[in-house]
Amino acid sequence: MDGKAAPNGVATIEDRILRITGYYGYYPGYSSQKSASRSSVIQCKPGGNCPSRHRGMTRQLSPLSVAEDSAAPILELQNRSPSGICRHSRVERQSRSEEGTQTHTESSSQEAEGQTRCQSCTSTFLKLIWRFLIILSVSSSWVGTTQFVKITFETFDCPFFMTWFSTNWNIMIFPIYYSGHLATAQEKQSPIKKFRECSRIFGEDGLTLKLFLKRTAPFSILWTLTNYLYLLALKKLTATDVSALFCCNKAFVFLLSWIVLKDRFMGARIVAAIMAITGIVMMAYADGFQGDSIIGVAYAVGSASTSALYKVLFKMFLGSANFGEAAHFVSTLGFFNFIFISITPIILYFTKVEYWYPFSAVPWGYLCGVAGLWLAFNILVNVGVVLTYPILISIGTVLSVPGNAAVDLLKHKMIFSVVRLGATIIICMGFLLMLLPEEWDEITLRFINSLKEKKSEDHSEDITESSVHTRSRSRANGTVSIPLA
Repeated sequence: MDGKAAPNGVATIEDRILRITGYYGYYPGYSSQKSASRSSVIQCKPGGNCPSRHRGMTRQLSPLSVAEDSAAPILELQNRSPSGICRHSRVERQSRSEEGTQTHTESSSQEAEGQTRCQSCTSTFLKLIWRFLIILSVSSSWVGTTQFVKITFETFDCPFFMTWFSTNWNIMIFPIYYSGHLATAQEKQSPIKKFRECSRIFGEDGLTLKLFLKRTAPFSILWTLTNYLYLLALKKLTATDVSALFCCNKAFVFLLSWIVLKDRFMGARIVAAIMAITGIVMMAYADGFQGDSIIGVAYAVGSASTSALYKVLFKMFLGSANFGEAAHFVSTLGFFNFIFISITPIILYFTKVEYWYPFSAVPWGYLCGVAGLWLAFNILVNVGVVLTYPILISIGTVLSVPGNAAVDLLKHKMIFSVVRLGATIIICMGFLLMLLPEEWDEITLRFINSLKEKKSEDHSEDITESSVHTRSRSRANGTVSIPLA
């Protein structure tokens, strides 16, 4: 009884332990079956030979050993603190994601920076092309106008009629401007509303009959005189000489602005004005102050003077104007010319001062060419001042001098004297000197100081590099040399 009770008690205790621990292989009576299997195993004595029938038998483990073996990896996983493992893996994943995000951000920022640089380079290149085209267009239109006038004079010697006919074309400037407004503006306005908006250049009340006569009449007269005297000068002088003398209007504008508008005094512009006057005197002296040369020079200087007076009075009474207001004003001048000045060519015709007969003999093709190029020049001047810098328009005007010289040399086989060539160069240099900004002296001093600072920094860097090179070389030879100051 006691011998049997002990194994049964042990078996019962083992069954309870397995049931409590939740061993997955437990079932009632498993421990008694396991103890029976243990008793059936034959134990071999040390050094004895076990029967061959027991050599192929596998070792059967007790349920406790199986439970311990199976529970070992579970306990090991529990002892490893799963939260720490998850936290570690989460940190690794987060760091990897941050590294990937940082790499992606750096690559995207580099791509964006590259695209921005490309866009800035492209926009700068397009701006340069646009400004070059403006300069070339202004110069070409003015050279074409001057040469067409010279060609027209060969068959039609009526300068005032040409001036009147070309000025009438200015009426089309405002319709051209309004067409551009319809093509580009997002909020389109009616022609009447746009006309009233642009007529504010005459005052807050707009264009009235009183202001039309008061403001338009003097400017229209100055406009007609400028162009008429320019054409008269082309009858006496070459296109190169007249275009060079007309560039003196910049010096006259400065002198009038200094006297009338009390603008800032600038020594460089005074020098430019003196150079312009010197060029005029040299141009008049080229043929000995006699004949058609002195008359042509007077006409050209008169044209430059009236042009300067027109600009100074415009700045005094009307101030600055945008493209629409300038187009409105020039179209108003053309309308005034058509209404009130049309009587002048009729009088000249009947007095036979400017007489043409028959009517079919008038070279309308050349006249339309002159008027069209003149219109293009006026539009480019107004558009260029608004869209680009006024200095570009001035550069385009002065470039008409070498342009006309090239045409006169290649087509008309003109031979320029040394005096005329020197006078032309002096006038052009004075014109370019007039283009200096008002703060040119301060800008020049700042530029010189920056160059000096840059040179001193480069010199100090060179000295540092040379001293380092000397020390490294001396150390390589086993000695240390100290550079002398």
